[in-house]
Amino acid sequence: MRSLVAFICLAQLLSFATARSPPLPPVRDPNCDDPDVEQAALAAVQYVNSNHRHGYKYALNQIDKARVYQRRPSGEVYSLEIDLLETTCHVLDPTPLENCTVRQLTEHAVEGDCDVSVLKLDNQFTVSYAKCKSSPDSAEDVRKICQDCPLLAPLNDTKVVHTVEAALAAFNAQNNTSYFKLLEISRAQFSPLQSTIYVEFVIVPTDCAPKDVVDPASCNLLTDQYGFCKATLTQKDGQEGVAASCTVFSTVPVVPGPQPDGAGPTVGPAVAAGPAVAAGPPVAAGPPVVLGSPVLPGKPMLSHLPHHDLRHSIVGMASLESASGEHGPAAGPVLTGPGLVIPQIPLCPGRTRYFKV
Repeated sequence: MRSLVAFICLAQLLSFATARSPPLPPVRDPNCDDPDVEQAALAAVQYVNSNHRHGYKYALNQIDKARVYQRRPSGEVYSLEIDLLETTCHVLDPTPLENCTVRQLTEHAVEGDCDVSVLKLDNQFTVSYAKCKSSPDSAEDVRKICQDCPLLAPLNDTKVVHTVEAALAAFNAQNNTSYFKLLEISRAQFSPLQSTIYVEFVIVPTDCAPKDVVDPASCNLLTDQYGFCKATLTQKDGQEGVAASCTVFSTVPVVPGPQPDGAGPTVGPAVAAGPAVAAGPPVAAGPPVVLGSPVLPGKPMLSHLPHHDLRHSIVGMASLESASGEHGPAAGPVLTGPGLVIPQIPLCPGRTRYFKV
């Protein structure tokens, strides 16, 4: 009889202790600058850069919103809204993201916005969903800080295409290794002060020698190397002057994955246009970089937009199932002691790492 009474008392004590300890909330709103939130955001940025096949790499600028769901049977799902900024490194450039320079406002900056879901399981972060878009800063805002700065131009503008063709012809004329074809026009700007066009574009080597090319259409593209070029074309007194500089780097096509940590070559600085045709001569070959194999189009990538929008290459994936309370309200107040209630006030948006666009 005494054993039964003792067992009942013990059960009551355990029940009372459980009632006093609130269960882990199925949904919580952490601070946007929480270390785990930032790790989830950085995993999302890496995913975006690994799956974006045209244009430039993006860097994390700010975490706007963060919500965490408990996932059954284990793990957590981080649902985030993040702001990104375009860098000067092309997505095919092997330079690690931390060594890439964010494009400044005076260079007509481009901002990316992403909604992402990231699973944290066994202290590892894996992206399960990503939907992004990007847009350049407005011309009016650029003019407010720099009246003479060049503005972005549509990538399929006839003047832009002509500049790229002239620069590539000049490069091929002074290159003895391989005949290069255009893969993508990445960026174009018009200078307001003079008739100057600035372009950046990607080229691919072929199996033809430059001096032996009769019909460029018969030359087959090689996918183990890519070249990133910068060029300017200036018109003066009815004559054109073009200057171009290209950097070639190697790739090893594999299944899309994270960028390697090995350093790669950086592209050279912008080249000033000269009065006569000139080509950027030394072709620098860098160490191999592991990238997913991009689709090689039959024709160069051209767009009526002034940039390659993230919405065209980053598409949503099926989100993780079994996230408990995914559509429920945020976690309520936190009980810190008998009768003491301190409300949770998440600090969002988080800090701005570079600047607002």
